Amino acid sequence: MACLSFSPSRMRHPLLQTYKPISNLTCLTEFPFQSLAKSPKYKLKSVHLPSCSVSEASISSTLEEEEEDDDDDPTAELLYLDPEIDPQSISEWELDFCSRPILDIRGKKLWELLVCDNSLSLQYTKYFPNNVINSITLKDALVSICDDLGLPLPDKIRFFRSQMQTIITRACNELGIKPVPSKRCLSLVLWLEDRYETVYTRHPGFQKGAKPLLALDNPFPMELPENLYGEKWAFVQLPVSAVREEVSNLETRLAFGSSLDLDLLGIEIEDNTLIPGLAVASSRAKPLAAWMNGLEVCSIEADVAKASLILSVGISTCYIYATYKKNPVSTSEAEAWEAAKKACGGLHFLAIQNDLNSDDCLGFWLLLDLPPPPV
Repeated sequence: MACLSFSPSRMRHPLLQTYKPISNLTCLTEFPFQSLAKSPKYKLKSVHLPSCSVSEASISSTLEEEEEDDDDDPTAELLYLDPEIDPQSISEWELDFCSRPILDIRGKKLWELLVCDNSLSLQYTKYFPNNVINSITLKDALVSICDDLGLPLPDKIRFFRSQMQTIITRACNELGIKPVPSKRCLSLVLWLEDRYETVYTRHPGFQKGAKPLLALDNPFPMELPENLYGEKWAFVQLPVSAVREEVSNLETRLAFGSSLDLDLLGIEIEDNTLIPGLAVASSRAKPLAAWMNGLEVCSIEADVAKASLILSVGISTCYIYATYKKNPVSTSEAEAWEAAKKACGGLHFLAIQNDLNSDDCLGFWLLLDLPPPPV
């Protein structure tokens, strides 16, 4: 595994060595920051990632109390709250407000508001004509969700479409809710994929081949801000059992980061499968982790063509996280790291430590590469 130094001015040639960072962590090669590291030389075991990543059980269980006719009706709207969940515990929502590949009776594209929490304990859908799409409509709909289900207004609402940022931000601000632009709306994106297959394609107004009205941005990578620089980094691997342990540590000790519910996402991985990740070391690891924690980190990509690492945050921001000297060895290992990620269904992680030999993480983010939703 490779380790890099973040600052271009501190770049030096990498040193190949056997390395043992975080407990159970496998690291190959160490590089200075702003150069790219090496990836594992062994294959991951085969991983099963269901074609419908939101498990059928999680969807069907949330519809148990719905009428059977409604389940079969693609025009029906959904208002559901898991009766076993404490409404006060749902403080963060995920939201999409966008057109669908469906025409209404006027021949205009139908819009839909989709709201859930990260466990899909809350599910809400409502169709709207295209001539009422504004912050007032959205604000009123958010209030009605709370009124109808006995929910408090959430503290935060995440959304992933930059084109809707003005409308969503205005509606949230008027209700005292913090809007969070973020591609970490994974439950929402997977639910959208499921609805495309099970609902939208069966709607009488469905338009096959219609392109999304609000396509996701593909931003050009920018220079990394100075406060996000570390001192070294390394491509690493952890068994999934150790990854779960690091995630559980987020709740039991003072560490920054974010986790994912792999069971809910339908990702089935054996405990001894190696998950690829990036370990970053810094003498100022705690403030670095704090800065990273405010960025809504969503993924890391090894850009083999440009010999660089790309860090994606928020909804439309990418940074050149590190670069490396391009040669056959570094290219092969970068490709292997990306292949390892693909074998795990896009699952990977970012770990921030005081030192790459440390057993503890000051920051740990479990990340998932997902294709954009079909709508």
